[in-house]
Amino acid sequence: MPTRTNRSARAAGTRHETSVATYLAQQLQDDRIERRARAGAKDRGDIAGIRYRGRRVVIEAKNTTRTNLAGWIKEAHREAGNDDAAVGIVVAKRHGNADPADQWVHMTLADLAWLLGADAPTYDE
Repeated sequence: MPTRTNRSARAAGTRHETSVATYLAQQLQDDRIERRARAGAKDRGDIAGIRYRGRRVVIEAKNTTRTNLAGWIKEAHREAGNDDAAVGIVVAKRHGNADPADQWVHMTLADLAWLLGADAPTYDE
């Protein structure tokens, strides 16, 4: 197996982000959903155009060899704040499976509760 370089890791991340955005745009029949350009310190997530209950939803896409759920969720919540979004969730690449429908989704229970009808959570980070 070839060694993963910084360049190959970025390319894999871009492919994953594009796959997630394309899948969601098709499934939700919404052509406003797209991969978002990086914004540095004020990053607003990887996927733009997701809305639910009239509010933005931030998606942080991850394609890494090591899992860091706590760090990823913290990042998604920070980016949700940058985007004035209700929640931030993570879509992590399921290695060995390229089907976008089979990727892992991670969120806090508060985020899930909002998706099921509760008030939007507040993030203390």
